[in-house]
Amino acid sequence: MSLQYQSGFGNDWATEALPGALPTGRNSPQRCPYGLYAEQLSGTAFTAPRNENRRSWLYRIRPAAQHLPFEPFTGAPGWLSDFGSGPVTPNQLRWGPLPMPDAPTDFVEGVRTWAGNGGPAEQAGVGIHLYAANRSMQGRFFYNADGELMIVPEQGRLRLATELGIVEVEPQQIAVIPRGVRLRVELPDGQARGYMLENFGAALRLPELGPIGSNCLANPRDFQTPVAWYEDVEGDFELIAKFTGGLWRARIGHSPLDVVAWHGTHAPYRYDLRHFNVIGSISFDHPDPSIFTVLTAPSDTPGTANVDFAIFPPRVLAMEDTFRPPWFHRNVASEFMGLVHGAYDAKAEGFVPGGASLHNCMSGHGPDADTFAKATAADTTQPHYIRDTMAFMFETRRVIRPTAQALGSAQLQNDYYQCWQGLKKHFNPAER
Repeated sequence: MSLQYQSGFGNDWATEALPGALPTGRNSPQRCPYGLYAEQLSGTAFTAPRNENRRSWLYRIRPAAQHLPFEPFTGAPGWLSDFGSGPVTPNQLRWGPLPMPDAPTDFVEGVRTWAGNGGPAEQAGVGIHLYAANRSMQGRFFYNADGELMIVPEQGRLRLATELGIVEVEPQQIAVIPRGVRLRVELPDGQARGYMLENFGAALRLPELGPIGSNCLANPRDFQTPVAWYEDVEGDFELIAKFTGGLWRARIGHSPLDVVAWHGTHAPYRYDLRHFNVIGSISFDHPDPSIFTVLTAPSDTPGTANVDFAIFPPRVLAMEDTFRPPWFHRNVASEFMGLVHGAYDAKAEGFVPGGASLHNCMSGHGPDADTFAKATAADTTQPHYIRDTMAFMFETRRVIRPTAQALGSAQLQNDYYQCWQGLKKHFNPAER
């Protein structure tokens, strides 16, 4: 099956899988074409400003209300929304990648919550998860009422069959699933691993460009939304919902992926990180890492995001007489990093694809001793080409609280602090 997409970000899309399925002139006519039901999916308040309003009209075979009552679902104990309330260690933390599961495990079952803050009740904060799965979802569908999801594959492709169309993603691409959209996750390669952001706050959007102007960073034309596609299938299925921090299960007698036509702004999308147009310094020093922001979710404080998603892709460093790797740093924000591909330029070893690191508010971090030694001896009259890499960062204004399962995991690198212990004292007050 050849998949089709619509290009652009935040558009008011209109798409139909059958000719004439999308009504014209009225959003919810008395009788819809093909005997469909009209249903509005609202991702923001009805009265949200026009440029921020997220809603879509769906024309479907059966309304989403048609299923049996929900009951608690205990089949995914690694997915958490309670990040605790006690003190959080200020230590720098780093983990190796999750192993692939031994038993058959689908995407929902394979989620492990690693860290987070806030929660769905606050409508602010984030959940940060890892996933490892080796089975497609079978007879099962899922939606998240607590927040939107960003999926960052590190190994293996994902085929996301959603109500509004099919989205396929591979490593170095991302997919965003809006709050409430139902889907089934399939694994074309038989297994998959990666990262997932659960955003409890305002929806992700492109950052303002300010003095950069109208182009660069992530360009709207490179975002892709699927066209309408549907299943008309009856059977004994289950619908898993994440709601108020818990997981719930309901029996459903048909596939909920039965939207024949839709129009609106509340829709899944994908983006290829390799299309990011990097901005950097061409004279001296480093601009702030905010220049690497792909998407941002604003908070109630102007200029301070609920979460930023930034990447560190291949690029050219050309500034002269400057320490070129990321510098030593302490930040009022908290940073969770992952590596999708290759190596990260600020670490010589230990940070591998599928791994993660956490540097919380005001915890010092930066290049390790080996990287520092090479950078201070480098010839800065020559450009440095950083190739074959793709790292990313979830940065939040709140402390990121690691979960007990993350702190107790076999993947935690207890010797991470050692990477800075080899930094030597060079200070000599008698020699400038």
